Amino acid sequence: MFANLTNQWDIQEPKEKHELRFIKKQKQTTFKLKLFLPLAIAASIMLFLFLNSNADPVESPKDFKFASKETKQTDSIFTVLIERELEKIKDKKSPENEKIISDALKQMKILDKDYAKILKELDLNGESKQIINALISNLQIRISFLQEVLQHIENTEKLKNIPHENTI
Repeated sequence: MFANLTNQWDIQEPKEKHELRFIKKQKQTTFKLKLFLPLAIAASIMLFLFLNSNADPVESPKDFKFASKETKQTDSIFTVLIERELEKIKDKKSPENEKIISDALKQMKILDKDYAKILKELDLNGESKQIINALISNLQIRISFLQEVLQHIENTEKLKNIPHENTI
């Protein structure tokens, strides 16, 4: 089997300082690996974060387990509206209307607690006409309340900007 290979074996001695060149090349390779490894790890982390940011969000405590798609969609629309109205009110904060805003935020906390109770009931008993009506009613009340507070603040600001008669 090896008869054909008798004069084909590499039997030459390596050149002078072959071992030093070999060690030098090996060090260069490990240096490249030392640079490559942190970059590879960083790229892996970035890829992991990117993929997780585009994935479906994990259910937050507010998410409904047994609610229909329409109920979830309605809730998200109302929630966005409520957040916008709250931001408008917070932007209007001044020493003159600080009391109104603080009272409004206290009332919102009460309505938020009611809302949390409704969500708990929804999770326990599933969707029913009464629970959905209570949920939508709470959301509507919160939006209406915030709009009324905002209107009151704007009316107060208008009254303060009206010039008064000067008496002599």
